[in-house]
Amino acid sequence: MDQVTRRTFLKAVPVAVGMPLPGWQGTATDLPFGADHAYLDAQATGTWWVQPTPRVSRIRQILDLDVPRDQVVAFALYTHDNGVLKLTAQLFPLRPGEAREVRLEVQRQGAWREIARSPIVYPGWSAHFRVTGWNGAETVPYRVRHGDRAEFTGTIRRDPIDRDAVVVANLSCNSARTKGPRAEMVTHLQRLDPDLLFFAGDQTYHHTEHTAGWLEFGLQFRDIIRDRPTICIPDDHDVGHPNIWGESGEHSVHSGGADGGYFYPAAYVNMVQRQQSWHLPDAVDATPVRHGITVYFTRLRVGGVDFAILEDRKFKTGPLGTIPQLGPRPDHINDPRYDPASIDLPNLELLGARQMAFLRTWSEDWTGVTMKVVLSQTAFCGAVHLHGTRDNRLLADLDCNGWPQSQRNATLRAIRRVCATHLCGDQHLAVTIKHGIDAFGDGPYAFTSPALVNTIYARWWHPQDEKPGANPVAGSSLPWTGDYLDGLGNRLTMLAYANPDDLENERRRGDGFGIARFAKEADRVTFECYPRFSQGEQYPGWPITVDGAANDGRTPVAWLPTLVVTGAARPVVQVVAADGEVVYTHRARGPHVALPVFAAGTYTIRVGHDRPDGVTVTGVSAAASEAEAGARAVTLPRA
Repeated sequence: MDQVTRRTFLKAVPVAVGMPLPGWQGTATDLPFGADHAYLDAQATGTWWVQPTPRVSRIRQILDLDVPRDQVVAFALYTHDNGVLKLTAQLFPLRPGEAREVRLEVQRQGAWREIARSPIVYPGWSAHFRVTGWNGAETVPYRVRHGDRAEFTGTIRRDPIDRDAVVVANLSCNSARTKGPRAEMVTHLQRLDPDLLFFAGDQTYHHTEHTAGWLEFGLQFRDIIRDRPTICIPDDHDVGHPNIWGESGEHSVHSGGADGGYFYPAAYVNMVQRQQSWHLPDAVDATPVRHGITVYFTRLRVGGVDFAILEDRKFKTGPLGTIPQLGPRPDHINDPRYDPASIDLPNLELLGARQMAFLRTWSEDWTGVTMKVVLSQTAFCGAVHLHGTRDNRLLADLDCNGWPQSQRNATLRAIRRVCATHLCGDQHLAVTIKHGIDAFGDGPYAFTSPALVNTIYARWWHPQDEKPGANPVAGSSLPWTGDYLDGLGNRLTMLAYANPDDLENERRRGDGFGIARFAKEADRVTFECYPRFSQGEQYPGWPITVDGAANDGRTPVAWLPTLVVTGAARPVVQVVAADGEVVYTHRARGPHVALPVFAAGTYTIRVGHDRPDGVTVTGVSAAASEAEAGARAVTLPRA
């Protein structure tokens, strides 16, 4: 059915995701999301300090928000790139008459100096600073102050551009069913001392009370967040969904969200995104989607590594009404007779045209970087068999990015062109895999982090035949590694997985966090996976070290002339096929650059300092071997 017919049909389905609360009358300030959504953020809006609140929150009180007034600045998180510092301060709710402004101060030569002021945004109680002309080469203490007594302190780290290894913590899925601090992980993370924190989503599961849930998360992790760059991207539970297919901002009316879109008003979604992601570098294309929902996809460079930050839910098509239902839910498939091609239909979106365009432009800009990484909420495959309980086996789950398959493959080709690694979360199961697109192993590596706390919807990797795939990992203690097809027909090579052993035992339920180490000089990536209560030991199967160049796993069948480049020690080189398709764009490791290709024919070679825009050589024929291809001298003009 067409989209108009589909929407009309779905809006007639008698399901409800939010009903107005009878008997409550309030002002616009009391009801920032409208009377029909009076329950949204009720613990942190209106007369929040009155207990019980005049209207009913749908969630039991999450934490005491009425803190001593010298503690109202709860935490702060920041990034800086290309001379711009962006910092978000999160406050506890304020009472009437309290100042609605905070101040950002930095310490230089032993003295504190105010550099900016910012209003506190309601709803959400966050404040936002954008400071230009920031010197990323210096480490600077900072503090955010409110009134005369409240402050939060931290350190803005210098960019570690001179260090060979850039260390990233990969974190996601912080179950709200397990209350209290996360001291065991924060202490371990402080010992590992990552350069960058990546929270991939589900920072909170308090669907309709994001501010209180976000404050809970911040209190749990603020002692690691306060002194290093942090990426936070919201996932489905952060915006109040069990699963989400954002469908470019449509309104969802199906109880599971499978029709596509968002349950709650744009003002609520935007509040969540503002609190979690405003501090990221400015969006590369800030045009909102439908209903004014904002976007934040962007890039961040840390220590010579370039991170593309994607929104892999916002533009994705929902399955209900677009494909045949092949299981108990629109997004679950358990019919073994189904043909995966039957659900890989034209006009289905994954990242959407705007983010694919961003990946194309990002792939050509290597200014200040030698390696590239893609970050998103979830995995580009279905590396899971058992869902929620050990007796719930699904063939396929359309919540993952393995569907739609054609768009999954197009995205992986874009990632492969720059030899990027993919980091994500969401799946509640730690895995390291190598994607296959047209053949096993020809795509990039990916690392899905474990759930920080795995007490909501655990998952397991457990092939039904209980046999290893072809080409299993030599010497692995894990029984089911090697080449597999997921339930959507996508190729993957399983390298390691961390199944829960006992969900009743907090030390055996498969939770924890990941670390990815990017060694720039050697062009290697090491994946590490730690249990929640680890004292240094890792899950079986980790650590795993791979060559960065192997993120492009295609087998060469021909060669272009080896370039001998004068004028750049590490040039950027791009190879383009005769049909205009970019084969790859790399930062070379030296001035002598071998150029494998994967089909016979003629090619265009482009070479430059930070982009492939300095010298172009057209009509270059591929030879059968590197020796036959010979060499070609290229002189770059001065940068």
